[in-house]
Amino acid sequence: MIALLVSLASPVLADDDVEEGRSLFNETCATCHGRDMTNPGLAFDLRKFPRDDPARFRNSVLGGKGPGMPSWKDKLSDEDIRILWAFVLSGG
Repeated sequence: MIALLVSLASPVLADDDVEEGRSLFNETCATCHGRDMTNPGLAFDLRKFPRDDPARFRNSVLGGKGPGMPSWKDKLSDEDIRILWAFVLSGG
């Protein structure tokens, strides 16, 4: 997990990671967050997610958040989280 957090904190975004993250986001997250990472009134606007807090992102995705955000801990791998983070960092 420490290696994952270090890789999440890396400011370098590989194009492949962003594109893989976009694909996974569209499969798993876009229903609630919208394809452009914003779905007003339904889910958090991920374009506004703090770019300097990858641990918060990981914890929110894996642990869930309130009644609207389910836990994805049994569905997403560390690699999935890493590429989703790359996509979020890219701004979509």
